[in-house]
Amino acid sequence: MITTSDPTTQSNYTSIASFHVDLYWILDWEKQLITGHAVNRLRAKADGVDKVVLDTSFLNISKVEVGGQQVDFKLGEHHEVMGSSLTIPINTPLAKDEEVEVVVWYSTTPECTALQWLDKEQTAGKKFGYLFSQCQPIYARSIAPVQDSPSVKITYTSTVQSVLPVCMSAIRVSPPSNGPLHDGKTVGKDEVVYKYKQPTPIPPYLLAIAAGNLAYRAFDVPSGVNWTSGVWTEPELMERCFWEFSQDTSKFVSNAEKILIPYHWGVYDILVLPPSFPYGGMENACLTFLTPTLLSGDRALVDVIAHELTHSYFGNGVTQKDSSAFWLNEGWTTYFERVLAQVLHGPQARDFSFIIGAKALVDSLKGYESKPKYQRLVIEFDYGEDPDDAYSSIPYEKGANFLLYLERQLGGLDIFLKYAQDYVKTFDGKSIGTEEWKEHLYWYFKANGGDEKIAVLDAVDWDAWLYGEGLQLPVEMKYDTTLATQAYELAAKWDKSRDTDISKLTFKSADIEGWNTNQLIVFLEKLETLEPLPRAHVHALADTYGFNSSKNAEVGLRWFEVALISPAAPDFAQSAADWVVDPTSLKGRMKFCRPVFKVLYKVDSKLAIKTFEANKTAFHPIARRMIAKDLGVADAKSS
Repeated sequence: MITTSDPTTQSNYTSIASFHVDLYWILDWEKQLITGHAVNRLRAKADGVDKVVLDTSFLNISKVEVGGQQVDFKLGEHHEVMGSSLTIPINTPLAKDEEVEVVVWYSTTPECTALQWLDKEQTAGKKFGYLFSQCQPIYARSIAPVQDSPSVKITYTSTVQSVLPVCMSAIRVSPPSNGPLHDGKTVGKDEVVYKYKQPTPIPPYLLAIAAGNLAYRAFDVPSGVNWTSGVWTEPELMERCFWEFSQDTSKFVSNAEKILIPYHWGVYDILVLPPSFPYGGMENACLTFLTPTLLSGDRALVDVIAHELTHSYFGNGVTQKDSSAFWLNEGWTTYFERVLAQVLHGPQARDFSFIIGAKALVDSLKGYESKPKYQRLVIEFDYGEDPDDAYSSIPYEKGANFLLYLERQLGGLDIFLKYAQDYVKTFDGKSIGTEEWKEHLYWYFKANGGDEKIAVLDAVDWDAWLYGEGLQLPVEMKYDTTLATQAYELAAKWDKSRDTDISKLTFKSADIEGWNTNQLIVFLEKLETLEPLPRAHVHALADTYGFNSSKNAEVGLRWFEVALISPAAPDFAQSAADWVVDPTSLKGRMKFCRPVFKVLYKVDSKLAIKTFEANKTAFHPIARRMIAKDLGVADAKSS
C-alpha cells in the first residue's frame, strides 16, 4: 500500500507529480467507448525517483512509453473504490525537478464509472446519442490514467474526434463555438476534430466531456470584460434554456469578480444536460454542467448557476487538498452564492436561501445518525474509503452557516468580504486543507484587527464546528423570515385544520397564486416538520394545489416527502414511483431520486426495489450505485 496524504489515490504524487496532460481521443459511438492515448508530463519532487504510479479504474491499457521508449508496466489488482494502480518504471532515476513524459494508450470500458452513454431515445431531440462525464470526486481515473487527487493540479489539452459535437472543460480552440454547428458538417455522420486547451491548472476531477447534438447561443456580457458566456444544449431545449439563464448568468460573473478577483478562466459557459445527470450542477472549469430540472419557467432556481460560478473561486481556484476538506469547496461556495443573492436581490433573499437550506441540512444530519463521523465538517477518511458515502448537504449548509457565523462575529459582511478576497488572492491555484485555511484566517485578522479580532476567533468553539456531531449546529442561527412569511402562514392554517371536517375546508388554488418555486418549497418543507396531516387532508392538499401532478421537480420532491410520511402514504406510493422514473422527465438528479427512493422504500419496499431494478440503466452509474446502496440491493455499477 502506498501511503500518501490523500487516502483515495494510489498514485505517488508526493514523489513525482503530473503538471500537464494531453488527451487524444476518438469517440466510438457504436461501441460506446473512448479510445486513444494520454500524455502525462511529470516533475520529480525528490532525487532518485524511479517510477510513476498513476490511478486507473476499468481502463484497458495496451501500451506505455516513457521518454519515447516502450516500457513494461504493472496494473495492480482492482480496489473497489480506488481502482487499479498503474506502475510505470523509469529506467534512469530522476533528480529533483527533472521532468519526464509518459504516454499511455488505452480505451475506456463499459464499467467506466464517470461516463454515461445515452441512446437517442433518452435525449430531448431523440435523433442522436449523447455522452457526458462526471469525474468528481475520484472518477477521472476511469476516463484517463492520471494522478487522481485534488492535490495534483494540471493544465491540459484535448484533441477529440467525433461524429457529434464535443464540449469540454476548457477553452475551445477549434472549430469556433459561435461558428456553424459541427463545423458545418453533417451531425451524426461526418467526423470533426475538436480541440481544446485548459491553460489554468485544475484538479483532475474537473476533467469533463459532453458530446451530442449540441448547439450554442452566446449571452450578452458587460463591455470591457475578458470573458465570454453562453449556453450549450440540444436545439430542442435552446429557447427554454436561453430564457431561463440569459438574464442572470453574466450578472453573477461580473458581480463575483468585483467582490473577489477578476474571473480569469476566459469562458463561462453552461451546458444543460439530459435528465440522468446526477447533480444539480457540476462546476467543470469553463463549462458548468446543469440538470434540466432547473428549467422551472420562473427563473427561481438560477441560484444553482451562482453556486457553480462561485466554484471558479472556491474549488476550481482554491481547491480542497483531499476529501477531508470538501467543506472548503462547498461551504465557501454556498456562502458566497448567497452573498451574490444579496447583492442582486437584497438581504432578505440571502436569508431566504439559508432558510431553504436548513431543511436539507437537518435531513442529512438525520441520515447519518448511524454513522456520526459523516455529520462532521472535517471527515478523516480511512485509506480507500469512498468519499461518495459521505456526500450530503452537510459540507454545503453546515459550512456556509459556519462562515456566516464567523462573518457576524467578526464585524459583518463588508469586513468579511475583504477577508474573503484576500483568501482567494492568497490561495488561488493551490490545494489546501482546513488547517491552512484557519492559519490564514488568524493571520488576516491579526493584521486587520489586532488582538480584538484574535480574541473573537479564540472564542469560537472550533472543535464543535469542525468535528462536532449530532443534529444541531453549535450555535442557533437566526435568519430574516420575511420572504417565508406567506408560506409559513399557509402551513399553519393547514396544521390548524386537521380537526376540521374535510367538507368544510376553505382552501383554494388561489392560496398559492403568484408564488414562485422557492415559496412552494418552503411551504411544503414547513408542513413536513409538523405532525402529518390526516389522510383525507393530504388528498385535499393534493387536489387543491395540484402537487401530485406538478411538473416542477423541486415541488414534486417536497410533495412526495410530505405525502409519503403521512397516513395517506400507500395512496401515493405508485405516483412517487412513476414520478421518479418518468421516461419523459427522469429524476436522475440524486437530490431527487435518492430521497424519494428512500422514503418509498419505507412505505413499500417491494415497489421501490422493483421500480429501481426495472429502470436502473436509465440512471448515471454514480446515482445507480448510490441508490443500490440506499435500497440494500446489489451494486448496479457493472449492470
